[in-house]
Amino acid sequence: MRACVPLIVAVLYSLAWADLYSAPTSCQGRCREAFDKHHPCHCNARCQEFGNCCKDFENLCGNHEGFSHSRDAINKEELQSISEKIYRADTNKAQKEDIILNSQKCISPSDTRDQVDRCPEPLFTFVNEKLFSKSTYKAFINLLNNYQRATGHGEHFSAQQLAEQDTFLREVMKTAVMKELYSFLHHQNRYASEQEFVDDLKNMWFGLYSRGNEEGDSSGFEHVFSGEVKKGKVTGFHNWIRFYLQEKEGLVDYYSYIYDGPWESYPDVLAMQFNWDGYYKEVGSAFIGSSPEFEFALYSLCFVARPGKVCQLSLGGYPLAIQTYTWDKSTYGNGKKYIATAYIVSSTQ
Repeated sequence: MRACVPLIVAVLYSLAWADLYSAPTSCQGRCREAFDKHHPCHCNARCQEFGNCCKDFENLCGNHEGFSHSRDAINKEELQSISEKIYRADTNKAQKEDIILNSQKCISPSDTRDQVDRCPEPLFTFVNEKLFSKSTYKAFINLLNNYQRATGHGEHFSAQQLAEQDTFLREVMKTAVMKELYSFLHHQNRYASEQEFVDDLKNMWFGLYSRGNEEGDSSGFEHVFSGEVKKGKVTGFHNWIRFYLQEKEGLVDYYSYIYDGPWESYPDVLAMQFNWDGYYKEVGSAFIGSSPEFEFALYSLCFVARPGKVCQLSLGGYPLAIQTYTWDKSTYGNGKKYIATAYIVSSTQ
């Protein structure tokens, strides 16, 4: 698949520097120094965002997210290694013959605000819906219609809907993908037991908080996977299964795309523009063809390891960055924060 722009989603990173002089390659004595284009690596507050930190940045300068020992911090290399393991473990992903995409018109990022439908055909020409009979897909799809998309209207779950949250967590935890993630985070001293991990996932993803005027009108899961409408615009909605099902019902109108990732098989990445039943999404990035547990694992990994920051991963040898944001207005447990959003921000060929 080909990209029509080198990077994805409105945030366009410039990873350029000149190695003109013999410059330091360590952050020893350089933490928070001003950016200098002549240095081969950097130690300033934004180097993680641009992916050009020195290798020892995490140990010498990094914010260890409340962990008192550097051994508890997760470095970039470890993130790339575990993301590759999760990528290889996703046996429930779509195969090439399971999905036929019709991406059609690629536009410039400068044209995303135009709200012009440049694609007369749907994005999905074909999806093998046998995928949806798999246990994690079924459990995931059951959750999608449990929400009111407009912020400002409190969410109230029935006993069945609460049980569906538990079913989803139980099913994904059976997969190799989530077993890889838990094993990694347990080894990194983030969770003492699998039950502690599952309890935290339930709180961070399904715990309710307020984006609007009413208490408990949003959650990380609703925002990221199901999608919301706030102030007349689509927010969140970063999931291909949700997109396909809504497009099939005639509720999503695909307009264009600005990026189509370099992967030759699924999961791939697409950044697109669309109308969701009367509301516009200027840039929506999503994995295509991934299993629910794959996305859930990567977003959870990044939220735990890099809350509120850019998270540098590697999938099939290609770099990919995910941005998460914390919801700072309310907490759960011992001061832990909910997921506000998580989405793909960049991928380079």
